[in-house]
Amino acid sequence: MNFDLVVFDMAGTTVLDRGNVNDSFRFAFAESGIIVSPEDVDTVMGYRKIEAIEIILKKYLEKTEYDSALINHIHEIFTKNMVDFYQNDTELKALPFAEETFMLLQGKGIKVALNTGFTREIADAILIRLGWKTSPFICMVICSDEVVEGRPHPYMIQSIMQQLQLNDTSRVVKIGDTSVDILEGQFAKCGLVIGITTGAYTRAQLSEYQPDKIIDSLQELPALID
Repeated sequence: MNFDLVVFDMAGTTVLDRGNVNDSFRFAFAESGIIVSPEDVDTVMGYRKIEAIEIILKKYLEKTEYDSALINHIHEIFTKNMVDFYQNDTELKALPFAEETFMLLQGKGIKVALNTGFTREIADAILIRLGWKTSPFICMVICSDEVVEGRPHPYMIQSIMQQLQLNDTSRVVKIGDTSVDILEGQFAKCGLVIGITTGAYTRAQLSEYQPDKIIDSLQELPALID
């Protein structure tokens, strides 16, 4: 199979996540007096963040105990924390082999795109710090607040394809570190859906969602595409 496009997730797949996303989630909930476990936060990694917040609230509170105002308040705290973190974290970096893989794929005529459950505000903080905002090896970046619904819905991948004037989903690869990355690729009918163990989910957890392949490093990706 020849591929035209690889769509990469960001945090946990191409960008190092040392647990800071989980920490920021739990801090934002704690500011409203809600103590959330790290494990429950991990289950919603990859989702559009405002939807992830509602999913968690449903688990911890009765429906009458929260509303859109609380959801938005938690989301605003989370967004501010993440932007501050990514703008100032001295250890922020790409995961091993990410940039080398981008360059290798572009050299083979395969387009590289990034998508994320973050809003554009958070994503731009990462892209600017890593120098990816103007990278010649990344064709485009799309964020969950730029489509009608985030993962696991396929709209981000579909929007990328439309903007890059690509029509054949079987020639698209999706790679990510969470369940909804895998589901997104499957719902978009991507020709190859890959889970990676560098982020929120273990190999066993990824296996439950039956991706085509599971890898432990981006260094393994080019061989799968070749």
